[in-house]
Amino acid sequence: MPDTAITVEHLTKTYRIVRGSASNNRITEAVLERMRHPFRRAEYTSFPAIDDVTFDIPWGEAVGIIGRNGAGKSTLLKLLTRIAAPTAGLIDLGGRVGSLLEVGTGFHPELTGRENIYLNGSLLGMSRKEIRRRFDEIVEFSGVSKFLDTQVKRYSSGMYVRLAFSVAAHLETEILAIDEVLAVGDAEFQAKSLAKMREVAHSGRTVLYVSHQASTVTSLCTSAMFLEQGRLSYYGDVDGAMERYRSTFETFQLEQKDASKRFGSGELRLIGARVADQSQDPTDDIVIEFEVGSNPDVVGKYFVSCHINDADGNVVVQCDSRLVGAWFDPAVPQRGSLVVRSLWLKPGRYFVDLFVCQAGVMDAWQGADTFDVLPSSPYPELTSDEAMSHGAVLADFSYEAAS
Repeated sequence: MPDTAITVEHLTKTYRIVRGSASNNRITEAVLERMRHPFRRAEYTSFPAIDDVTFDIPWGEAVGIIGRNGAGKSTLLKLLTRIAAPTAGLIDLGGRVGSLLEVGTGFHPELTGRENIYLNGSLLGMSRKEIRRRFDEIVEFSGVSKFLDTQVKRYSSGMYVRLAFSVAAHLETEILAIDEVLAVGDAEFQAKSLAKMREVAHSGRTVLYVSHQASTVTSLCTSAMFLEQGRLSYYGDVDGAMERYRSTFETFQLEQKDASKRFGSGELRLIGARVADQSQDPTDDIVIEFEVGSNPDVVGKYFVSCHINDADGNVVVQCDSRLVGAWFDPAVPQRGSLVVRSLWLKPGRYFVDLFVCQAGVMDAWQGADTFDVLPSSPYPELTSDEAMSHGAVLADFSYEAAS
């Protein structure tokens, strides 16, 4: 067996993005554009999704890959699992790679769950005998035995993920790569999956895990990488990666004020966002004001989604306007506000991300604003800090003794 599970040298992935030409949504428009300007050539700009990255990962490591949207996390995983080809550089894998990069990766929708288990195993280079030996474990772990002979196109997203993860984790690949898809499963399955990934790493296999949730990386991983604009900014222990993540926030926040540097299609952009009260008590309502520009060419209404994150980047709460029936007209500029009630945040600094979306993301303003929750207790009794040290938020609760 090679000395390292994965060796990467000067890895680069560059995409060409068309610019300077009209956007055509129909073939007739494209043909007419070609007839009007037969000699016009498309102009391209280069975008380095992964930029000159070098690292070694030893056997038995569980490596978390963290970074903000657009940092290159998923692209790196696709390169390491050979789903995408690099523009330049070297990738040396010490064994077979099992991957779960999105719901149903490697599954054929017309085949049954049973048939897809064998298909997946075959694609990973495993013999039918090897697959049969692990078959019962895969089915039991996934919890979809009743639907094993049903076409997977009829599965719910949760069933899809459970079976796909079970196949990836149980078939005997030396390297397991997982993008953050376990959020689709229920809480019980997520806990079971994290335990399985720890078991995989302790068995000497190597786990790569992309996540936006610092708590998951901290509980699962033995080391971590922090990617920043396609470059490897840090690779080492998990605490060091999280510290680097936090230390770069102010610079990142300033960059995000420039809408052209933000993630999204750009068809609509946020032009203003602020938290009304920058310092507040745990029980205060949180009021977030926002302003969105207009674009009459956008067809159909859009929604706004807001994430409130803690200092480590964990999403404490998501407030999606679709849930309360709030949709916005893109033909006119919009000024609005989000009021978050009954959310007792623990003392500390919090960051607000705002998203403007239809089927896809049109604008993602991460770090749009910050606010501080003051170190005051909403409870009537004074006690030690230990009484509030666990949990993501505080709660309005009471105890009652039964007579």
